[in-house]
This record gives sequence, structure tokens and C-alpha cells, in this order.
Amino acid sequence: MGIINFQGARPKGKKIDETPIKVSDYMSKKLITFSPKQSVMEVVETLIKNKISGGPVVNEKNELLGIISEGDCIKQINESRYYNMPIENASVEKFMITNVETIEGNLSVFDAANKFLQSKRRRFPIVENGKLVGLISQKDVLKAALKLNGQNWNK
Repeated sequence: MGIINFQGARPKGKKIDETPIKVSDYMSKKLITFSPKQSVMEVVETLIKNKISGGPVVNEKNELLGIISEGDCIKQINESRYYNMPIENASVEKFMITNVETIEGNLSVFDAANKFLQSKRRRFPIVENGKLVGLISQKDVLKAALKLNGQNWNK
């Protein structure tokens, strides 16, 4: 005996646009950035004031040099107390992460989600022609998922 389909015939009609949702659709473009010469305490104040966990470090040409995070700042504060060294002169360039993994703006948001899972990173910068153009965070991926309709993971 064969399997009976209780759903009936599938309706014919609208063709689904299968264009994946891109990182550039959800990335933040108005960024809080830091300078390599900026003090770690200024960064801490900015992170707290803006309720963010880190940000890109750029030069005057808006070229990405690194990322500084809450963890990097906490490490510096902890080391300065342990060694009884003043933190006022500590600059971002000494404590930022310089080996920064970036992603492309035309990447699917869900491919970006996989990169987040594989790398354990909280944010990825997007660079075009050597210039920082945006940043996508795990929260941005969650926002994209909320905007999708049901289980249709394409636009």
C-alpha cells in the first residue's frame, strides 16, 4: 500500500525569491571606532557609555588596524594592578587584537552565523577596498532571523 498525501496538491503561483539575506543588509554602519593612540581608560568609558562590548581600531584613513574588547581592557586593568603600574599611559595599540578576521558584506547572514559558531567571536568587521565599512555582531544575526517569515530562510 502506498503512502497517502493528506496535504493535497501544492498550489502553483508565486515564485519564491531565493536571494539570501546578506551581511550588508544587517551590518552596523554607524560605528564607534577607536584610535591606536587612545588610552585604554578612554575606551573603557566609551564601552560603558555606549553599552557595547568592543570596537574596531582604525587609523586616520579608516583602515582597520585591530579590535579592542572589554576583555582586552580587563586584562590591562588586571595587569596594571598586579604589577602596580599606572594605567593612564596605556594605549590601545599595545592591547588590541591585530590578527582580525573579517567577512565580506555579500556573504549570507547564515554563513556569517556559522563563522560566529566556528570562531567564537562576537563581531566581524566588514572591509571594502581596504576601508572599514561596517561591523556585524551576533545580535545582528539574531535580528535578521527575527525578521524572516516563518521557516522561509530566504527573502
